Amino acid sequence: MHNTMDFSKAASEHHSADYIALDRLFSERHSCRAYLPDLVPRLILERIVTMAQRTASWCNSQAWQVLITSGAATDRFRKELLKTATANPPASDIAFPRAYENVYLDRRRKCGFQLYDSVGISKDDKAASSRQMLENFRLFGAPHVAIITAPEALGAYGAVDCGAYVANFLLAAKSCGVASIAQAAIASQSAFVRHYFDIPKDRHIVCGISFGYPDKNSPVNAFRTERASISDSVTWIDA
Repeated sequence: MHNTMDFSKAASEHHSADYIALDRLFSERHSCRAYLPDLVPRLILERIVTMAQRTASWCNSQAWQVLITSGAATDRFRKELLKTATANPPASDIAFPRAYENVYLDRRRKCGFQLYDSVGISKDDKAASSRQMLENFRLFGAPHVAIITAPEALGAYGAVDCGAYVANFLLAAKSCGVASIAQAAIASQSAFVRHYFDIPKDRHIVCGISFGYPDKNSPVNAFRTERASISDSVTWIDA
């Protein structure tokens, strides 16, 4: 009996430690928009993608394919992406939202206002807003970017799989002390990205993830977005 009780206590403490660690990662992870130039060591990169590879997927299809750049390769891509995005309208493989409405529009606006406030951009300064928007295509100065693609034939289910992979990649990166930001903006230049990296035509560009070590002194990394309460998103049915 004593041994059984000790085992139960140890198991309970282990589960509590897991919860505390995961809860902290969820709470502390944020979208980083300014980075140090330091490269993340390959060993750490491999740890991140090894963890993310455990992502659950429909029928275990593991729809994602991931292309990761580092250092000079990132800088070359950054330069060409910015040039292309400045000269061409957005055109993505996967349709962007038809509209942000009601509370979804409110949340989007609040996030945007927090971002602009953090870097001192007034709401009516269109030129400064445009410059900040282009930071997406500079990859926010990150030394690495991951391009996430899915098979066209899997449609929405492939995109859902990739979304789960992206979420786990972000948490895995955070667990390794690496900051990140998922970017649909990169997918807004899908044709360029496909051509630049010679990605097959039967794969959709889902998004990019810029990542590296955060510049903790940059004001753009100081704000945090809020999350709705579970009462706003969860309906309990008990009988």
